Amino acid sequence: MLRSIFAAAVVLASATGAFAQSQADKNACSRDVSRFCRQQMADGDSAVQSCLMQNRSKLGNACSEVFKKHGL
Repeated sequence: MLRSIFAAAVVLASATGAFAQSQADKNACSRDVSRFCRQQMADGDSAVQSCLMQNRSKLGNACSEVFKKHGL
């Protein structure tokens, strides 16, 4: 389960070329992916990123900073 959540966090890197695929970025959003976007994980990275964007106001500070850092 944790592996799936962690893998889904890769969405931040693969959805746009501007996103760096750093371990820190993945870790920053893995909890939010699990909390808000669990159902979208099976639908692929784009669906998870879209879900995170739709829940942007609810994201933790660390994940919000990842989006800000990458201009999203």
